Amino acid sequence: MDGLALRFLGHSTVRLEIAGRVVLTDPVLTRTVGGLIRVVPPPDPAAYAGADLVLISHLHGDHLHVPSLRMVRPGVPIVVPRGAGAWLRRRGFAAVVELDVGDEFADGDLRVTAVRADHSGHRWGPRFTHGPQAPATGHVVEGPGARVYVAGDTDLHDEMGSLGPVDVAVLPVWGWGPNLGPGHLDPVRAAEAVDLVRPRIAVPVHWGTLAVPGVARTRRMRRLLVDPPREFAAAVRGETHVALTEPGEVVELRGISR
Repeated sequence: MDGLALRFLGHSTVRLEIAGRVVLTDPVLTRTVGGLIRVVPPPDPAAYAGADLVLISHLHGDHLHVPSLRMVRPGVPIVVPRGAGAWLRRRGFAAVVELDVGDEFADGDLRVTAVRADHSGHRWGPRFTHGPQAPATGHVVEGPGARVYVAGDTDLHDEMGSLGPVDVAVLPVWGWGPNLGPGHLDPVRAAEAVDLVRPRIAVPVHWGTLAVPGVARTRRMRRLLVDPPREFAAAVRGETHVALTEPGEVVELRGISR
């Protein structure tokens, strides 16, 4: 996987270097996100200063975070699900690309394909019927010699089986609260997603970064900020290598043969 590098910046934010480009996924870069607090340090600005492309999986505030988008270099293209573009342009972001499931975006040797996610696409969550809404997506990001599946937020679905094999799968394994709502993977279901996608390397994300202030220091929440990726690694079967990476750290890809 020459030319491929990943750094887990926390929650669902990953810096992906591929095909000579720097791609940021669902950037959350601030100390607070709505009513949530960050329990690990914010990323070093150098980790996102050189971004060439931003991928947004869905409209929820911990994935499409406008204050964080304003911290990324102005004019960087932002890929969003079809139907979310107008809402984001009204907030001053002109370089917005909308993708339906199956649509592709290309930049030189970089190719991004939007794929299905089983998750609410409403800005305010699944119980609301008014306000901005667009179908949630994941993304397959490809360059010469490397193919990466970035799931966004999703539950298991059969179409995952058509995505693999891939070199790396970036999979959510928990969230930010003491419980998971619909449309999420827990550690065991994320391991089942590995069975479907068949990556050589799995990177657990969506854990250990954000929490509700009132419960952040409870014993249960302290455990949930640490245990899910380890439970995921224990549940993964077969030959997939789990690259368990702490928020802010570089994902170790060396030594993983094809």
